[in-house]
Amino acid sequence: MKKTSTRLADGRELIYYDLRDDAVRDAVDRRPLDPTVTTSEVRRDPLLGDAVAVASHRQGRTYHPPADECPLCPTRGERLSEIPDSSYDAVVFENRFPSLAGDSGRCEVVCFTSDHDASFADLTPEQARLVLEAWSDRTSELSHLPSVEQVFCFENRGAEIGVTLGHPHGQIYAYPFTTPRTALMLRSLAAHQEATGGQNLFDAVLERELAGERVVLAGEHWVAFVPYAAHWPYEVHLYPRRRVPDLPALDEAARTEFPQIYLELLRRFDRIFGDKEPPTPYIAAWHQAPFGTLEGFDGVTRDDFALHLELFTIRRTSGKLKFLAGSESGMSVFINDVPPERAAERLREVASS
Repeated sequence: MKKTSTRLADGRELIYYDLRDDAVRDAVDRRPLDPTVTTSEVRRDPLLGDAVAVASHRQGRTYHPPADECPLCPTRGERLSEIPDSSYDAVVFENRFPSLAGDSGRCEVVCFTSDHDASFADLTPEQARLVLEAWSDRTSELSHLPSVEQVFCFENRGAEIGVTLGHPHGQIYAYPFTTPRTALMLRSLAAHQEATGGQNLFDAVLERELAGERVVLAGEHWVAFVPYAAHWPYEVHLYPRRRVPDLPALDEAARTEFPQIYLELLRRFDRIFGDKEPPTPYIAAWHQAPFGTLEGFDGVTRDDFALHLELFTIRRTSGKLKFLAGSESGMSVFINDVPPERAAERLREVASS
Protein backbone atom coordinates (compact mmCIF):
# COMPACT_ATOMS: atom_id res chain seq x y z
CA MET A 1 0.00 0.00 0.00
CA LYS A 2 1.17 3.50 -0.85
CA LYS A 3 -0.22 6.51 1.00
CA THR A 4 -0.10 10.02 -0.49
CA SER A 5 -1.43 13.07 1.37
CA THR A 6 -2.34 16.30 -0.41
CA ARG A 7 -4.63 19.33 0.00
CA LEU A 8 -7.81 20.36 -1.78
CA ALA A 9 -8.39 23.92 -3.00
CA ASP A 10 -10.08 24.97 0.24
CA GLY A 11 -7.35 23.49 2.45
CA ARG A 12 -8.98 20.19 3.39
CA GLU A 13 -6.75 17.12 3.55
CA LEU A 14 -7.10 14.36 0.96
CA ILE A 15 -5.25 11.03 1.14
CA TYR A 16 -4.81 8.52 -1.69
CA TYR A 17 -4.39 4.85 -0.75
CA ASP A 18 -2.91 2.93 -3.69
CA LEU A 19 -2.39 -0.76 -4.33
CA ARG A 20 0.75 0.00 -6.38
CA ASP A 21 3.84 1.51 -4.78
CA ASP A 22 4.73 3.39 -7.97
CA ALA A 23 1.48 5.40 -8.13
CA VAL A 24 2.07 9.14 -8.60
CA ARG A 25 -0.52 11.49 -7.12
CA ASP A 26 0.33 15.08 -8.04
CA ALA A 27 -2.95 16.31 -9.58
CA VAL A 28 -4.05 19.74 -8.34
CA ASP A 29 -7.59 20.64 -7.30
CA ARG A 30 -8.62 23.20 -9.94
CA ARG A 31 -11.92 24.23 -8.37
CA PRO A 32 -12.34 27.85 -7.18
CA LEU A 33 -13.37 26.89 -3.65
CA ASP A 34 -13.67 29.29 -0.74
CA PRO A 35 -12.30 28.16 2.63
CA THR A 36 -14.65 25.77 4.43
CA VAL A 37 -16.84 27.42 7.07
CA THR A 38 -18.49 25.18 9.67
CA THR A 39 -20.82 25.86 12.59
CA SER A 40 -20.50 22.52 14.36
CA GLU A 41 -21.28 22.56 18.07
CA VAL A 42 -21.66 19.70 20.55
CA ARG A 43 -24.38 20.15 23.16
CA ARG A 44 -25.00 17.93 26.18
CA ASP A 45 -28.51 16.78 27.05
CA PRO A 46 -28.79 17.35 30.83
CA LEU A 47 -31.48 14.68 31.26
CA LEU A 48 -30.05 11.85 29.19
CA GLY A 49 -26.38 12.77 29.57
CA ASP A 50 -25.68 12.20 25.87
CA ALA A 51 -24.43 14.59 23.20
CA VAL A 52 -26.04 16.19 20.16
CA ALA A 53 -24.03 17.73 17.32
CA VAL A 54 -25.66 20.89 15.98
CA ALA A 55 -24.38 21.56 12.44
CA SER A 56 -26.62 23.98 10.55
CA HIS A 57 -24.15 24.33 7.65
CA ARG A 58 -25.05 20.79 6.56
CA GLN A 59 -28.39 21.99 5.23
CA GLY A 60 -26.59 23.03 2.05
CA ARG A 61 -24.75 19.76 1.42
CA THR A 62 -24.88 18.02 -1.96
CA TYR A 63 -28.14 16.10 -2.33
CA HIS A 64 -28.70 13.31 -4.88
CA PRO A 65 -26.75 14.80 -7.80
CA PRO A 66 -27.00 13.14 -11.23
CA ALA A 67 -24.35 10.50 -11.86
CA ASP A 68 -22.40 12.74 -14.23
CA GLU A 69 -22.05 15.34 -11.45
CA CYS A 70 -21.03 12.97 -8.65
CA PRO A 71 -18.44 14.69 -6.42
CA LEU A 72 -16.89 11.34 -5.44
CA CYS A 73 -15.99 10.22 -8.95
CA PRO A 74 -12.48 11.08 -10.14
CA THR A 75 -11.92 14.31 -12.04
CA ARG A 76 -12.27 13.78 -15.78
CA GLY A 77 -11.39 16.67 -18.12
CA GLU A 78 -13.44 19.69 -17.05
CA ARG A 79 -15.73 17.67 -14.81
CA LEU A 80 -14.09 18.61 -11.52
CA SER A 81 -14.77 16.68 -8.33
CA GLU A 82 -13.53 16.21 -4.77
CA ILE A 83 -10.82 13.89 -6.12
CA PRO A 84 -8.41 15.82 -8.37
CA ASP A 85 -6.85 12.77 -10.03
CA SER A 86 -8.40 10.99 -13.01
CA SER A 87 -8.39 7.63 -11.22
CA TYR A 88 -7.90 6.18 -7.75
CA ASP A 89 -7.97 2.96 -5.75
CA ALA A 90 -9.26 4.31 -2.43
CA VAL A 91 -9.40 7.87 -1.13
CA VAL A 92 -10.06 9.55 2.21
CA PHE A 93 -10.72 13.27 2.56
CA GLU A 94 -12.10 15.73 5.08
CA ASN A 95 -15.85 16.16 4.68
CA ARG A 96 -16.82 19.49 3.14
CA PHE A 97 -19.98 19.47 5.26
CA PRO A 98 -18.83 17.88 8.53
CA SER A 99 -21.07 17.12 11.49
CA LEU A 100 -18.01 17.51 13.73
CA ALA A 101 -15.13 19.93 13.20
CA GLY A 102 -12.31 21.68 15.08
CA ASP A 103 -12.57 21.19 18.85
CA SER A 104 -15.76 19.18 18.23
CA GLY A 105 -13.92 16.43 16.33
CA ARG A 106 -13.48 15.60 12.66
CA CYS A 107 -15.43 13.93 9.84
CA GLU A 108 -13.93 12.20 6.80
CA VAL A 109 -15.28 10.55 3.66
CA VAL A 110 -13.89 7.19 2.49
CA CYS A 111 -14.32 6.35 -1.22
CA PHE A 112 -13.99 2.59 -1.67
CA THR A 113 -13.48 2.62 -5.46
CA SER A 114 -13.59 5.02 -8.39
CA ASP A 115 -16.35 2.89 -10.01
CA HIS A 116 -19.56 4.86 -9.47
CA ASP A 117 -21.84 1.90 -10.19
CA ALA A 118 -20.12 -0.59 -7.87
CA SER A 119 -20.73 -1.41 -4.21
CA PHE A 120 -18.47 -2.67 -1.45
CA ALA A 121 -19.65 -6.20 -2.25
CA ASP A 122 -18.29 -5.78 -5.78
CA LEU A 123 -14.74 -5.10 -4.61
CA THR A 124 -11.99 -7.66 -5.13
CA PRO A 125 -10.37 -9.10 -1.98
CA GLU A 126 -7.33 -6.92 -2.73
CA GLN A 127 -9.47 -3.79 -2.88
CA ALA A 128 -11.36 -4.69 0.31
CA ARG A 129 -8.04 -5.25 2.10
CA LEU A 130 -6.94 -1.77 0.96
CA VAL A 131 -10.06 -0.21 2.49
CA LEU A 132 -9.36 -2.09 5.73
CA GLU A 133 -5.85 -0.62 5.73
CA ALA A 134 -7.27 2.86 5.14
CA TRP A 135 -9.69 2.45 8.07
CA SER A 136 -6.84 1.24 10.28
CA ASP A 137 -4.51 4.04 9.23
CA ARG A 138 -7.10 6.76 9.80
CA THR A 139 -8.02 5.32 13.21
CA SER A 140 -4.37 5.47 14.22
CA GLU A 141 -3.81 8.98 12.83
CA LEU A 142 -7.00 10.48 14.26
CA SER A 143 -6.26 9.03 17.70
CA HIS A 144 -3.40 11.53 18.00
CA LEU A 145 -5.65 14.58 17.65
CA PRO A 146 -6.13 16.18 21.10
CA SER A 147 -9.88 16.64 20.54
CA VAL A 148 -10.55 13.00 19.60
CA GLU A 149 -11.68 10.35 22.09
CA GLN A 150 -13.25 7.74 19.80
CA VAL A 151 -13.06 6.87 16.08
CA PHE A 152 -16.07 5.42 14.26
CA CYS A 153 -15.71 3.96 10.74
CA PHE A 154 -19.01 3.17 9.02
CA GLU A 155 -20.89 2.80 5.76
CA ASN A 156 -24.46 3.90 5.02
CA ARG A 157 -25.72 2.14 1.91
CA GLY A 158 -28.98 2.87 0.08
CA ALA A 159 -31.45 5.73 -0.30
CA GLU A 160 -33.70 4.10 2.33
CA ILE A 161 -30.94 4.65 4.88
CA GLY A 162 -30.70 8.32 3.91
CA VAL A 163 -27.66 8.22 1.65
CA THR A 164 -27.48 11.35 -0.53
CA LEU A 165 -24.57 10.28 -2.77
CA GLY A 166 -24.85 7.04 -4.73
CA HIS A 167 -21.10 6.47 -5.16
CA PRO A 168 -19.77 3.59 -2.99
CA HIS A 169 -18.35 5.31 0.06
CA GLY A 170 -18.35 5.40 3.84
CA GLN A 171 -17.45 7.86 6.54
CA ILE A 172 -15.25 8.23 9.59
CA TYR A 173 -16.36 10.25 12.60
CA ALA A 174 -13.76 11.22 15.19
CA TYR A 175 -15.73 12.12 18.30
CA PRO A 176 -14.51 14.35 21.16
CA PHE A 177 -16.31 12.04 23.63
CA THR A 178 -17.15 8.39 24.19
CA THR A 179 -20.38 7.66 22.33
CA PRO A 180 -23.47 6.64 24.36
CA ARG A 181 -23.68 3.20 22.73
CA THR A 182 -20.05 2.47 23.59
CA ALA A 183 -20.57 3.73 27.14
CA LEU A 184 -23.41 1.22 27.55
CA MET A 185 -21.11 -1.59 26.41
CA LEU A 186 -18.39 -0.46 28.80
CA ARG A 187 -20.82 -0.37 31.72
CA SER A 188 -22.02 -3.89 30.90
CA LEU A 189 -18.40 -4.98 30.54
CA ALA A 190 -17.48 -3.57 33.96
CA ALA A 191 -20.55 -5.12 35.63
CA HIS A 192 -19.84 -8.56 34.14
CA GLN A 193 -16.20 -8.33 35.13
CA GLU A 194 -17.14 -7.58 38.73
CA ALA A 195 -19.85 -10.26 38.87
CA THR A 196 -17.64 -13.03 37.47
CA GLY A 197 -14.35 -12.24 39.12
CA GLY A 198 -12.69 -10.72 36.09
CA GLN A 199 -14.12 -12.61 33.13
CA ASN A 200 -14.59 -10.72 29.86
CA LEU A 201 -18.13 -10.14 28.61
CA PHE A 202 -17.19 -10.00 24.92
CA ASP A 203 -15.41 -13.34 25.22
CA ALA A 204 -18.47 -14.81 26.89
CA VAL A 205 -20.79 -13.53 24.16
CA LEU A 206 -18.60 -14.93 21.40
CA GLU A 207 -18.27 -18.30 23.15
CA ARG A 208 -22.05 -18.51 23.58
CA GLU A 209 -22.76 -17.67 19.95
CA LEU A 210 -20.18 -20.14 18.65
CA ALA A 211 -21.97 -22.89 20.55
CA GLY A 212 -25.42 -21.89 19.29
CA GLU A 213 -27.54 -21.81 16.14
CA ARG A 214 -27.07 -18.21 15.04
CA VAL A 215 -23.61 -18.45 13.42
CA VAL A 216 -23.73 -17.34 9.78
CA LEU A 217 -20.08 -17.62 8.73
CA ALA A 218 -17.05 -18.92 10.60
CA GLY A 219 -13.48 -18.61 9.41
CA GLU A 220 -10.20 -19.32 11.11
CA HIS A 221 -9.91 -15.73 12.34
CA TRP A 222 -13.41 -14.19 12.03
CA VAL A 223 -16.92 -15.19 13.11
CA ALA A 224 -20.21 -13.68 11.90
CA PHE A 225 -23.42 -14.33 13.83
CA VAL A 226 -26.88 -12.93 14.41
CA PRO A 227 -26.93 -11.79 18.06
CA TYR A 228 -29.33 -13.31 20.59
CA ALA A 229 -31.13 -9.99 21.11
CA ALA A 230 -30.86 -8.56 17.59
CA HIS A 231 -32.52 -5.15 17.33
CA TRP A 232 -32.98 -5.18 13.55
CA PRO A 233 -34.78 -7.65 11.24
CA TYR A 234 -31.49 -8.83 9.73
CA GLU A 235 -28.48 -7.96 11.88
CA VAL A 236 -25.06 -9.64 11.91
CA HIS A 237 -22.10 -9.02 14.20
CA LEU A 238 -18.62 -9.79 12.89
CA TYR A 239 -15.89 -10.49 15.46
CA PRO A 240 -12.23 -11.41 15.15
CA ARG A 241 -11.68 -14.59 17.17
CA ARG A 242 -8.69 -12.94 18.89
CA ARG A 243 -9.98 -10.02 20.93
CA VAL A 244 -8.39 -6.68 20.01
CA PRO A 245 -9.53 -3.15 20.94
CA ASP A 246 -9.40 -1.55 17.49
CA LEU A 247 -8.59 -1.95 13.80
CA PRO A 248 -4.87 -1.08 14.07
CA ALA A 249 -4.44 -3.98 16.53
CA LEU A 250 -5.53 -6.65 14.03
CA ASP A 251 -2.74 -9.07 13.14
CA GLU A 252 -1.74 -10.03 9.60
CA ALA A 253 -3.72 -13.27 9.63
CA ALA A 254 -6.96 -11.50 10.52
CA ARG A 255 -6.33 -8.79 7.91
CA THR A 256 -5.74 -11.41 5.24
CA GLU A 257 -8.93 -13.35 5.97
CA PHE A 258 -11.18 -10.31 6.47
CA PRO A 259 -11.98 -9.64 2.76
CA GLN A 260 -13.19 -13.19 2.12
CA ILE A 261 -15.49 -13.21 5.16
CA TYR A 262 -16.83 -9.68 4.82
CA LEU A 263 -17.41 -9.74 1.06
CA GLU A 264 -19.30 -13.03 1.38
CA LEU A 265 -21.41 -11.54 4.17
CA LEU A 266 -22.32 -8.46 2.12
CA ARG A 267 -23.20 -10.58 -0.91
CA ARG A 268 -25.50 -12.69 1.21
CA PHE A 269 -27.17 -9.53 2.51
CA ASP A 270 -27.98 -8.61 -1.09
CA ARG A 271 -29.72 -11.97 -1.59
CA ILE A 272 -31.87 -12.06 1.56
CA PHE A 273 -35.01 -10.91 -0.24
CA GLY A 274 -34.38 -12.55 -3.61
CA ASP A 275 -32.76 -11.52 -6.87
CA LYS A 276 -35.69 -9.36 -8.00
CA GLU A 277 -35.41 -6.97 -5.05
CA PRO A 278 -33.20 -3.84 -5.27
CA PRO A 279 -29.88 -3.98 -3.39
CA THR A 280 -30.36 -4.34 0.36
CA PRO A 281 -29.98 -1.04 2.24
CA TYR A 282 -27.69 -1.40 5.23
CA ILE A 283 -25.50 0.23 7.83
CA ALA A 284 -22.09 -1.31 8.57
CA ALA A 285 -20.59 0.06 11.79
CA TRP A 286 -17.18 -0.64 13.33
CA HIS A 287 -17.13 -0.51 17.12
CA GLN A 288 -13.70 0.37 18.51
CA ALA A 289 -12.47 1.13 22.02
CA PRO A 290 -12.23 4.79 23.01
CA PHE A 291 -8.79 6.21 23.66
CA GLY A 292 -7.48 7.14 27.07
CA THR A 293 -7.99 5.63 30.51
CA LEU A 294 -11.77 4.95 30.30
CA GLU A 295 -12.55 6.88 33.47
CA GLY A 296 -15.86 5.98 35.07
CA PHE A 297 -15.71 2.30 34.13
CA ASP A 298 -14.01 0.71 37.12
CA GLY A 299 -11.42 -1.91 36.28
CA VAL A 300 -11.96 -1.72 32.51
CA THR A 301 -9.11 -0.98 30.11
CA ARG A 302 -8.99 -0.52 26.32
CA ASP A 303 -7.73 -4.08 25.95
CA ASP A 304 -10.94 -5.40 27.55
CA PHE A 305 -13.01 -3.99 24.67
CA ALA A 306 -13.59 -6.14 21.59
CA LEU A 307 -13.42 -4.65 18.12
CA HIS A 308 -16.41 -5.78 16.09
CA LEU A 309 -18.57 -4.78 13.15
CA GLU A 310 -22.35 -4.56 13.31
CA LEU A 311 -24.13 -4.92 9.97
CA PHE A 312 -27.89 -4.46 9.72
CA THR A 313 -30.69 -3.58 7.32
CA ILE A 314 -33.91 -1.66 7.89
CA ARG A 315 -35.73 -3.83 5.31
CA ARG A 316 -37.83 -6.38 7.20
CA THR A 317 -39.34 -8.19 4.22
CA SER A 318 -39.79 -7.66 0.49
CA GLY A 319 -40.98 -4.12 -0.17
CA LYS A 320 -41.33 -3.22 3.53
CA LEU A 321 -39.07 -1.25 5.84
CA LYS A 322 -38.63 -1.38 9.60
CA PHE A 323 -39.51 2.08 10.93
CA LEU A 324 -38.43 3.30 14.34
CA ALA A 325 -41.83 4.24 15.68
CA GLY A 326 -43.16 4.98 19.17
CA SER A 327 -41.44 2.31 21.27
CA GLU A 328 -38.11 2.49 19.43
CA SER A 329 -37.87 6.26 18.96
CA GLY A 330 -39.70 7.31 22.09
CA MET A 331 -38.35 4.79 24.59
CA SER A 332 -35.38 3.07 22.88
CA VAL A 333 -37.14 -0.30 23.23
CA PHE A 334 -36.81 -2.21 19.97
CA ILE A 335 -39.43 -4.64 18.68
CA ASN A 336 -38.01 -7.11 16.15
CA ASP A 337 -40.39 -8.81 13.69
CA VAL A 338 -37.84 -11.44 12.60
CA PRO A 339 -36.62 -14.02 15.16
CA PRO A 340 -32.79 -13.93 15.22
CA GLU A 341 -32.62 -17.71 14.70
CA ARG A 342 -34.71 -17.41 11.52
CA ALA A 343 -32.56 -14.50 10.29
CA ALA A 344 -29.40 -16.57 10.78
CA GLU A 345 -30.99 -19.53 8.98
CA ARG A 346 -31.92 -17.32 6.02
CA LEU A 347 -28.40 -15.87 5.80
CA ARG A 348 -26.94 -19.37 5.75
CA GLU A 349 -29.33 -20.34 2.95
CA VAL A 350 -28.39 -17.55 0.56
CA ALA A 351 -24.85 -18.44 -0.44
CA SER A 352 -23.62 -15.78 -2.85
CA SER A 353 -22.26 -18.19 -5.45
